[in-house]
Amino acid sequence: MQEKKTSESRITMIIQMTQLDANLAGNVHGGVIMKHIDTTAGIVASRHAISNVVTASIDRLDFHSPVYVGDLLRLHANLNYAGTTSMEVGVRIEAENFITGEVRHTASAYLTLVALDEHGKPNKIPQLVLETEDDVRRNREAAIRREVRLKERLREKTENRKNEGA
Repeated sequence: MQEKKTSESRITMIIQMTQLDANLAGNVHGGVIMKHIDTTAGIVASRHAISNVVTASIDRLDFHSPVYVGDLLRLHANLNYAGTTSMEVGVRIEAENFITGEVRHTASAYLTLVALDEHGKPNKIPQLVLETEDDVRRNREAAIRREVRLKERLREKTENRKNEGA
């Protein structure tokens, strides 16, 4: 299987937020933003894996500033880590008021996605070629987050077994 460079799957999506995206407070609904995050990460992962992918998890998602109707939602997504069948995609979300030019960092998220074959089973993916110092840093940080996720999953399984036996 051929290796793939980070630049081969990196994307930026830009979507204008409308009244259909608003919550009762008049800001863009967080769930709308979450859907765009998931879609954007899925595109990056599919481009790398050259297959269908599913979202396995989303690490912590904190909203730093609101997004308003009329803003341009910019989602910058990059593949940070590629394992055997799973990969981490980082998404930086910004809101731009295109009238004033103001850009606000709205949120950041890390998603783990798994490549699937035609039968819906995990599928091997290409190795990731890191091209820049930022790629190396992101990959190192993603490996740490992966270890934390694996330890947490093991802890949860152990705790569930204890609770089932009680």
